[in-house]
Amino acid sequence: MHYGQLKALNGLNLKIEQGEFFAFLGPNAAGKTTTIKLLTGLLRPTRGRAWICGHDIQEDPIAAKKLLGFVPDVALFYDKLTSLEFMRFIADIFSLEHSRASKLTGVLFEQFALESYRHELIENLSHGTRQRLAIAAALLHEPKVIIIDEPMIGLDPVHAKIVKDELKRRANDGVTIFMSTHLLNIAQDLADRIGIINHGKLVALGTMDELKTGRTDDGRDQLEAIFLEMLNDSVEAETLPDGAIAAELPK
Repeated sequence: MHYGQLKALNGLNLKIEQGEFFAFLGPNAAGKTTTIKLLTGLLRPTRGRAWICGHDIQEDPIAAKKLLGFVPDVALFYDKLTSLEFMRFIADIFSLEHSRASKLTGVLFEQFALESYRHELIENLSHGTRQRLAIAAALLHEPKVIIIDEPMIGLDPVHAKIVKDELKRRANDGVTIFMSTHLLNIAQDLADRIGIINHGKLVALGTMDELKTGRTDDGRDQLEAIFLEMLNDSVEAETLPDGAIAAELPK
């Protein structure tokens, strides 16, 4: 993926299975947000393709997005809507039957402690409450794939645990989770596999056990040590042609 002369992604090749909790890590400007924009159809790749449940995100975007829940790092709202009105708006986008949408909204509002804010204008909500509303809205249509960027931003420990538990529960139920985060402990606790990207290239991919293979314990947090070592390694992952992306979440 190119931005003018800048090569933001170089030969990124990922396949993520159904029900997998995948953590995507990397330093600032490594290519994480660009990858997410490509997977969600917000950008068109310079070269390569991306699929959501077998649907090409560029060629068949409606079918792909019906199965996708997305929470960006900074969620945008219609601030003059109440929380409940916003959920109804999301339900209409996904053509949810009204009684079903109302029931799911009630469950999500209770789960994410939003019930007392249902008639509050979004512009009056705190950052953490807006983040919980963004996550609830992304889950409303019961997506098969959830792409979430920095999910714990603004959340206190109580609500962060609620979000972690819910994401893990959905993965156990067969939902694919693609999570980008700078919080290495969150990735280590939740992820089935971890990918580390640097300068647009995938420099590590595997389970925690696979990433630890051949490395000695230097007393630091395990994933932190692996992460820092990988960023300094000169070993490059096998790549596609420059500027390409191939990603599949899941069949």
